[in-house]
Amino acid sequence: MKYTDDFLFEMPKSDLHLHLDGSLRINSLIEMAKKMKLELPSFTEEGLKENVFKKSYSNLGEYLKGFQYTCAVLRDLENIEQIAYELAVDNQQEGVNYIEVRFAPQLLIDKKKSLTFESILSAANKGLNKAKTQYNNSDEVKIHHKPEFHYGIIACAMRNFGPKNYSPYYTNLFDVMNYTDPTDVVHFAAMEMVRASVELRDNKSIPIVGIDLAGQEEGFPAGRFKDVYAFAHKNFMHKTVHAGEAYGAESIFEAITECHADRIGHGYSLFMPNRILAPEIKDKNKYIQDLSSFIADQRCVIEVCLTSNMQTNPAIKSIREHKFKDMMDNRMATTICTDNRLVSNTTVTKEYRLAVDNFKIPMKRLKDIVAYGFKKSFHPGNYVEKREFAKINMQYFDKVAKKHGLV
Repeated sequence: MKYTDDFLFEMPKSDLHLHLDGSLRINSLIEMAKKMKLELPSFTEEGLKENVFKKSYSNLGEYLKGFQYTCAVLRDLENIEQIAYELAVDNQQEGVNYIEVRFAPQLLIDKKKSLTFESILSAANKGLNKAKTQYNNSDEVKIHHKPEFHYGIIACAMRNFGPKNYSPYYTNLFDVMNYTDPTDVVHFAAMEMVRASVELRDNKSIPIVGIDLAGQEEGFPAGRFKDVYAFAHKNFMHKTVHAGEAYGAESIFEAITECHADRIGHGYSLFMPNRILAPEIKDKNKYIQDLSSFIADQRCVIEVCLTSNMQTNPAIKSIREHKFKDMMDNRMATTICTDNRLVSNTTVTKEYRLAVDNFKIPMKRLKDIVAYGFKKSFHPGNYVEKREFAKINMQYFDKVAKKHGLV
């Protein structure tokens, strides 16, 4: 079936895997850096796209290079609010009605600048809520009856960090815990992050809808943070984990069984037996078959980021080699996401275009993928409200499909 650009643009969409610090407007980054007197490799859009935010990258390290500049400008409360606002508006303008914006507050905390857990998350919420209020009171919604826009915030813990150059917070933490094993320092920071997230959600009304574990996957298994996730679990906090992005299927298994993950970020390596390193797994193909069947049966959603995976895994020579096909063949629940709009030079519409152009996705399956983005979201309302919001969006999906002659 041929899906037009107009249809993909107009159909209601979500983005459940969206990093704030990887999704700035490039012109805003330049203006903020100038204002803060920060050095960039270039102060032109063309120069940054040539040297930092490229179409392709040689490895994950090069892909992550740009975050040193984006995080630097985000160590300012006004900038956080502006970037959050602009990100919501950019999504609204392409028919994305729900986003979950994730970032690691501890990468931005700096007490000297009044950058605390609360002030940072409050600033992000203020920007997102401003965009939400404006859109939901616009003619698009009030007169033309488009679905409302809603959002949630996901707070990320980092799997690893060092005593220098990660952020002022992490540097200070190592300074005051210099007799503690580095692994325990990392764990302490993760537990502090989840405790802060629960507190700010419950007592400051900040819509922190879930937690995430990000950073270097290999050598830093999710299972090390199972008590961090257990705390979130006991406090009714939703959970997602970066897993299977740069490590094998056993990483995904740990995220689900030890961290109670509701969703998996990326999951790309699930169907790659060569990436399984655990010596106790003798029959790798059977392990993958059993695990993928279990995940599918649990309806644990995979947050698929096609462009990002292509850029961080240079071994993928063609998009059609992406394991998204295996996910669909195994009837897994998937949703299409951007990961980083700036770093990957993408939008949700572009990601759907990439998916439908390279994989066989009939209308029923496309509708399922869109629906999972709403039904398996960590919507800040209660379950009944989330289901009603999903229903409204899927009814609008049918309306748009009919308009474009697809039903």
